[in-house]
Amino acid sequence: MDRPFVFINSAMSADGKLSTRERKQVRISGKLDFERVDELRAQADAVMVGIGTVLSDDPSLTVKSPERRAARKAAGKSENPARIIVDSEARTPLDADIFKKGEGLRIIAVSNSAPVEKIKLLEEKALVIKTGTLRVDLKELAAKLKEMGINTLMVEGGATLNWGMLSAGLVDEVYTFVGNLIIGGKTAPTFTDGEGFMEAELLGLELLSAEKIEEGILLKWKVEGNIN
Repeated sequence: MDRPFVFINSAMSADGKLSTRERKQVRISGKLDFERVDELRAQADAVMVGIGTVLSDDPSLTVKSPERRAARKAAGKSENPARIIVDSEARTPLDADIFKKGEGLRIIAVSNSAPVEKIKLLEEKALVIKTGTLRVDLKELAAKLKEMGINTLMVEGGATLNWGMLSAGLVDEVYTFVGNLIIGGKTAPTFTDGEGFMEAELLGLELLSAEKIEEGILLKWKVEGNIN
């Protein structure tokens, strides 16, 4: 395979929302799920989010557990996986948490139409990969990441990046923690937004497991591909 093994991990409400209509992050899962996500990060070669997630939540994407960081170091790796932002227009703030917290490689993927001045500033803080004309070419980006030795890629959203990766056929598995709350709102982001598939293009999944965790359920899916 000329790309990494890719899995999406996400927490959503019982009605499939990632956050409120104000794009404010909501606590959907509890401590056990937090630990599960930290372990997934620690095992991954890289973690990827979209620019929307950075602008609304400003995540650091670091491994939180000192034990897991130490285990990575002992295995000859950086404390944190490579942290990647898909940012077609180079809008990543220079004071984003991803730059302030934790050691390890930072990668900003931009399109060839991104402003040159912004790219120069980001290049002082991260490795900038240019691909695609107006938007980041996710297939080309995945191939470049594989060439860099990234074999396992964890995608942590949001809705636009999830859609982009799934619609490009770049996802192997999907893990969704479904929490015990309703968020609602027709403009609130769902697990996948974007244009959406037509009936003839629908993406099929195979259920690998369903596990109750605290007050929610963790669903693990294998992406089967087009069902028609």
